[in-house]
Amino acid sequence: MLGLICLLSIGGCTPTVKIEPPDKPIVINLNVKIEHEIKIKVDKELDELLQNDELF
Repeated sequence: MLGLICLLSIGGCTPTVKIEPPDKPIVINLNVKIEHEIKIKVDKELDELLQNDELF
């Protein structure tokens, strides 16, 4: 009889897990600043060589 009472009392104490969606939407603020700089220096001779139509 005591075992039955213990079993029923343990069964009544089972933990419950509830998963509910939040009331407000999830907001993620990303403040990202991307800067890039590309520098190309071409020698005058090389520039003239690339302008030459006979090469290509």
